[in-house]
Amino acid sequence: MFPPPQNWRSMPRELVDLLWRDHPAAPRGGTRGPRSRVTTGAVVEAASALADAEGLPAVTVRRLGETLGISTMSVYTHVNSRDDLLVLMADAAWAAMPLPDHTGGWRACVRRVAEANLALLVEHPWLLEIDDDRTAFGPGTIAKYDHELRALDGLDLDDVARDAALTFVLDFVRGAARARRRAPHADEMPELWARWSAPLARYLGDAHPVAQRVGAAAGEAMNAPSSPAHAWRFGLDRVLDALEAAAGRT
Repeated sequence: MFPPPQNWRSMPRELVDLLWRDHPAAPRGGTRGPRSRVTTGAVVEAASALADAEGLPAVTVRRLGETLGISTMSVYTHVNSRDDLLVLMADAAWAAMPLPDHTGGWRACVRRVAEANLALLVEHPWLLEIDDDRTAFGPGTIAKYDHELRALDGLDLDDVARDAALTFVLDFVRGAARARRRAPHADEMPELWARWSAPLARYLGDAHPVAQRVGAAAGEAMNAPSSPAHAWRFGLDRVLDALEAAAGRT
């Protein structure tokens, strides 16, 4: 889908150098041929815009070349592969993410961290499809990690436990963000829930009584089979409770 040509010899720098390309210590040059009319940052920005508009599958070397007005070969002077490009895109998104302040108690701080991450993942859902550990080498990712770790300062956790606690929070956020992806019939569900409840009750009869009782209570409260917003509030409170309990055991 995005492999570089086997005989293409003008290779970009190592991924770690591309991630830190704006740092004064980053190596300069290293490519053959004339200087490109666009920058690596412009390639990453164009790829992110494509992903926002059309989803991650739209991010191909051909589309990027067309969008930027350069040849497909020129794109390869900026990125080694599509996988490397995805790492650059993710790190750029983390770098641009507004970092919440850490005023108040630790629960308020961690809650704001979770809410900020959820907002970014809802705005850029393609980030949920990028699962590459190499993002850990990026400046945006490291700055975000350092800031978010400080939200846990009020908890008595050693460094290993602090890392695990942050991972626990962010894993919950990613799951919640996936639940908020727009379902094909999302707009219809309130109407369908109201219209189909009576027929469904006839079909079920006395079967599955616990599911019927709980489902009816939840459905009446949410006017739908589920509510990502309700699940978020309930789940985040339980995550914070679990962190407090874990700190009490250290």
